[in-house]
Amino acid sequence: MVTSMKWQDWANFLLGLWLFASPWVLGYADLGQVTVNALIFGFLLVVFSLLPLKLPAVWEEWIDLLCGLWLIAAPFVLGFTGQFSAAVNSLLVGTLVALLAAWAMSLDREIVRWWHDRAAGH
Repeated sequence: MVTSMKWQDWANFLLGLWLFASPWVLGYADLGQVTVNALIFGFLLVVFSLLPLKLPAVWEEWIDLLCGLWLIAAPFVLGFTGQFSAAVNSLLVGTLVALLAAWAMSLDREIVRWWHDRAAGH
């Protein structure tokens, strides 16, 4: 079953590609764990952004949101706040990914219905 991707999925796909390439483009490829973090989360964003092509995956947006939140926290948790380009890149990409995932979830009727049922106490 092929489903259609939202534009937010395509944007997160491009952000994942950027994140994957950014250690070399921005010149921080020599920072071991920072580069590994960018590669892992860039790969995850690419994979989970493409899932809607084959699977109707409601949880895919949740994973994108968690990836975005991790990328926001990563400079502080992994201790690379002093590496300006790596830290700003992680913060910006994380913020965009989290916002796009939240926006896509707000458009998903199943998630909106689930949230409404929980929030309204029905």
